Amino acid sequence: QVQLVESGGGLVQAGGSLRLSCAASGRTFSSYVMGWFRQAPGKEREFVAAISWSGGNIHYADSVKGRFTISRDNAKNTVWLQMNSLKPEDTAVYYCAAGSFLGTRVQQYAYWGQGTQVTVSS
Repeated sequence: QVQLVESGGGLVQAGGSLRLSCAASGRTFSSYVMGWFRQAPGKEREFVAAISWSGGNIHYADSVKGRFTISRDNAKNTVWLQMNSLKPEDTAVYYCAAGSFLGTRVQQYAYWGQGTQVTVSS
């Protein structure tokens, strides 16, 4: 089992950057695929990015490709989401998740953090 805690959210102007962090507890962090999802008010939770246990396989949603970068450090039990060129439509609660398969569906991830709010003003 793994516990996840996100941080780094906040308010930023359009075109700005934020770096989200997700700290994991537990000795098995390196065995998990890690993902980032987001949920805007009134919308379903959607996939943002995912990274394999080794970092060798990465997948992004088309909406963030070229602007967001996911990375991880297994020695630090941490995964990051660097978000550049932010847009108002990126406004959402961002969630970190851990799972066994590199997928884009919510159901593929067993463990979730509490989320961190990202607000992008126009």
